[in-house]
Amino acid sequence: MAKKSGLGRGLNALISEANAETGNEPEAVLSISEIVRNPNQPRKTFDEDKLAELADSIRQNGVLQPILVRRIGQKYEIVAGERRYQASKLAGLKEIPAVVREIDDDKVFQLALIENLQRSDLSPIEEAKGYKQLLTSRSLTQEELAKILSKSRSAIANTLRLMDLPVEVQHMMEQGLLTAGHARAILAVPSEEGRIKLAKKVVTESLTVRQTENLAPLFSVEHTETRTRVAAPQSFKRAARELRKTRTLRSSKFAARTRLRLSLRMRMSWPAFWLRSSQTMKRSVMMLGSSFSGI
Repeated sequence: MAKKSGLGRGLNALISEANAETGNEPEAVLSISEIVRNPNQPRKTFDEDKLAELADSIRQNGVLQPILVRRIGQKYEIVAGERRYQASKLAGLKEIPAVVREIDDDKVFQLALIENLQRSDLSPIEEAKGYKQLLTSRSLTQEELAKILSKSRSAIANTLRLMDLPVEVQHMMEQGLLTAGHARAILAVPSEEGRIKLAKKVVTESLTVRQTENLAPLFSVEHTETRTRVAAPQSFKRAARELRKTRTLRSSKFAARTRLRLSLRMRMSWPAFWLRSSQTMKRSVMMLGSSFSGI
């Protein structure tokens, strides 16, 4: 006998609490027109190709498993079996087998969410929204939700982080344009604007998760605001011009005085040099004369 998964046991437990075990319950056949969708259905979109395949199967074999509904006024609201209902309409059926039970609003959402999770084809953002609604409506902790769904608390927490993405990016995930891996890489960007820009680049250029991770730091750089240069008052400009003129004038006077000093020094030094030179020459001649006279 095949071992039931933890997720399956969680679903059975919830159905048991709601007194809605479909396996041993008598079935009813309801008109398609009497059935309405659950407005809180976690799944917002359905894969059209898979829905068409299920419709073909229903045309050939009928609906093998009844849907679970509850009575709302004169209508019946779907609790579990949304895909079977949609495929039956697509197949052209007028009636569908169903099990009718009294189930409160909280249980309805739990059963709808867990049924979809069992199929593992909810988009990551739909799954995150479902978790958040379960936590809020049932006042559950993440650990309690993890136990019900047979998942780790970290898996629940990581999925819930997707709710931190901008709404525009969440829509991309709902459309299947971004994977959970892309989303985690985009979450590394701190600003909302940066996350949107990176998400658009991923979709436009069909980037891989690794490429997205490598690009994330580039979109994390904070753009510094360019300071606007304030025009200086005219009085400041005039003062600056006067200051420059004064400095130029002082520099010119200093240069002139310096040139004058150098010129005077040169004029005074040349006669003294020639005087010293002539006296030295005379002494040299006298010494030579005395030397010749002694021969």
